[in-house]
Amino acid sequence: MAEKLQAIKGMNDILPASIARKDKLPDAALWAWFEDVVRRELSAYGYHYILTPLVEPTALFVRGLGEVTDIVEKEMYSWRDAMNGDALTLRPEATAGIVRAMVEHNALYNGPLRLWTMGPMFRHERPQKGRYRQFHQLDVEALGFAGPDVDAEMILLVRRLWQGLGLVVGEHVRLELNSLGQPAERAAHRAALITYFEAHAAELDAEAQRRLHSNPLRILDSKNAAMQPLIEAAPKLMDFLGDATLAHFKAVTACLDATGLAYRVNPRLVRGMDYYNLTVFEWVTDRLGSQGTVCGGGRYDGLFEQLGGKPAPAVGFGLGIERLLLLIQELALPVPVVAPQVYAVIAEPALLPQAVATIESLRKAGLVVRMHAGGGSLKSQFRQAGASGARHALIFGADEAARGEVAVKDLRDATATQITRPLTDPAAWAHTLLTA
Repeated sequence: MAEKLQAIKGMNDILPASIARKDKLPDAALWAWFEDVVRRELSAYGYHYILTPLVEPTALFVRGLGEVTDIVEKEMYSWRDAMNGDALTLRPEATAGIVRAMVEHNALYNGPLRLWTMGPMFRHERPQKGRYRQFHQLDVEALGFAGPDVDAEMILLVRRLWQGLGLVVGEHVRLELNSLGQPAERAAHRAALITYFEAHAAELDAEAQRRLHSNPLRILDSKNAAMQPLIEAAPKLMDFLGDATLAHFKAVTACLDATGLAYRVNPRLVRGMDYYNLTVFEWVTDRLGSQGTVCGGGRYDGLFEQLGGKPAPAVGFGLGIERLLLLIQELALPVPVVAPQVYAVIAEPALLPQAVATIESLRKAGLVVRMHAGGGSLKSQFRQAGASGARHALIFGADEAARGEVAVKDLRDATATQITRPLTDPAAWAHTLLTA
């Protein structure tokens, strides 16, 4: 017998509900429901779907994310193409690829764009609940818009998603905001951070000392409990922001205030990449342990130029799908059950052609019909019909067929009388099952 093969550690199968283990990842039906909600809400905001390759030039992420980041230094799946020696990488995030596509195709020539994508990303890190080597993100970008209005719109779009998914803002998820200012303001803050941490070098752990001159903002993200008093007393970026930056941030918060959205200004909310500026935000939860961030975004007006394009403003967010669906499971939120409306029971093989023709007519009329396949006794077929979640069973029996009829049984009301309907024009009575 050949060796049984298994999925790569940290790269998971998303299984149908009927075979998915409840202690593992959310089942495929939950994913499909989430995707339906996303498509509906993003369409309401005028965002358009885009697909970019899973494999990109390694230089895209080195240039876009920066050489001195955990992603580039430790987590990327990179290799040399054996055919031509090209340096390639499985995408660890989506924004860089979307901006690369916009630059390559001169896509902003006719004006700004609102775009979104959804799919797998790859990072080589230790798998744990909510963090996987192949994970999935929803990525939403507004490109070519410079004003605070779109920053606010994007945050409100996420709130709309939470509402569509049944998450309660303030109870299940909370919004945190900050402003990173402009490059010159950040440079002044960076210099102040370096001076401050150099004066307390003996209190820095090894990771902080390594980051001190390459990326001191990352020190503010440290989870080392011993360093928290030192970090709390570090210079605050907000103290280095000029009037124009503060006005931008105030305009964003004014829009949020007008819609009644609560938030917390978190001065320690930063991004490690230089191309980020002005508004940054995160949606966080305390229901997933240490994996508290379920959505993060911000403005990145410097990335287009960094990737070889003309300067262009941009703002976007990424949402970890596995982590979000785990949160929905943890909260036991009500999720629509995807089930057929009708289950077709076929008493004997000779009736199959007529049954198939009738079922196809009902599907064409708008019904979701699951046909029993593989034969079996009527008892076993009815057992599967009940387990399917369907409201009605269509029973194709020999006596009914001889009369040109099909029997209709209500699977949820045992007291209901079984009725018959003509086989000649199924579409004429399909609506009665649709509205039942």
